[in-house]
Amino acid sequence: MKNTYPTLWALTLLCFFVACKTEKNETAAREAKAMDSLLQQRYSKLLEHPVDSLSFPRSYSLDKKSVNKVPSKDWTSGFYPGNLWLLYQLTGDEAFKEHALKWTALVEKEKLNDGTHDMGFKIYCSFGQGSKVQPNESYNDIILESAKTLSTRFNQNVGSLRSWDFNKDIWEFPVIIDNMMNLELLFEATKISGDSTYHNIAVAHANTTLKNHFREDHSSYHVVVYDTITGQAKDKVTHQGFDANSAWARGQAWGIYGYTMAYRYTKDVNYLNQAKSNFDFYVNHTNLREDAIPYWDFNDPEIPNAVRDVSAATIIASACYELHSYTDSPRYKSYADRVLNTLKSEEYILGKNVNAPFILKHSTGNWPKKDEMDEPIIYGDYYFLEALLRQQRI
Repeated sequence: MKNTYPTLWALTLLCFFVACKTEKNETAAREAKAMDSLLQQRYSKLLEHPVDSLSFPRSYSLDKKSVNKVPSKDWTSGFYPGNLWLLYQLTGDEAFKEHALKWTALVEKEKLNDGTHDMGFKIYCSFGQGSKVQPNESYNDIILESAKTLSTRFNQNVGSLRSWDFNKDIWEFPVIIDNMMNLELLFEATKISGDSTYHNIAVAHANTTLKNHFREDHSSYHVVVYDTITGQAKDKVTHQGFDANSAWARGQAWGIYGYTMAYRYTKDVNYLNQAKSNFDFYVNHTNLREDAIPYWDFNDPEIPNAVRDVSAATIIASACYELHSYTDSPRYKSYADRVLNTLKSEEYILGKNVNAPFILKHSTGNWPKKDEMDEPIIYGDYYFLEALLRQQRI
């Protein structure tokens, strides 16, 4: 008679593995459902913040349990209305749209503020997101007026938009890597008006930054200071990184996102290659944390005890979904998916009992000034929501 014991043993073992896998899948499903529920609770907190032109939420102190509120002139003011527009697109909940309309209107006066390079952050993250939901001439007029204002900061000799106005006795004409993000406003202004002036300024700025802002290893300087007569770079320093030669994580993020976006409008392969090279430096760095969320600066000597910067991770994740659409490689989407999976956890989502209009923990604003250290910060949430929307649309 044929021995059936090996067959029975194999079947028993198979049943055991199937049962384990089923249990694991069910556990993962329960955890995912719990995180989705927690996210929904966090989203609802954004509707509870009272409308006030002087109270745009910027960050939240977990220790003091207080919201850092700023007026519309602050460079971060566009992110909160932008978050509401993104949440409307993600959920279809009209309450987010209604709230977005109110908060977006409070940013309009910034269209004439020529004392800042951050017009794109303020206007395009608010009115730009709104125009994607409900295209209208009024929003387009505001975007166009804002682009005109931003263009006044362009210096033909340098070939760039001036960033900050402070430290004039030290920095003749400073340009920061962050400023790549404001070019989207200019590109869109040309699409709206048909006037190529804005597009040409954006391209000139992107080319000058491409030439001077990156080291041989494709890491980024934060601040490049130019001579306004010769147009030459005269100094390369930092204002928010660990030191002049360090790789500030959010600076790397601005570069990846900025050149991916610039490629969208120009199809200049040099921009695409720069975004890919910046990403390679970032994702292959030995100091990138295992959970894909970077320390605030890759060269902080306190690593592994340095603080994280979730905002850098969300900016790059959002950029990577767009980068994915321009390449044949799955690595960009894979990284972005990994970041979002990491962030959908109790380690990173604010608890349901925190009464503040924020979603994620562990962003770092300005380490050298010890300002907004390891806190929820509004732009970390903005690019998280944008990444979720881009992931959903792939």
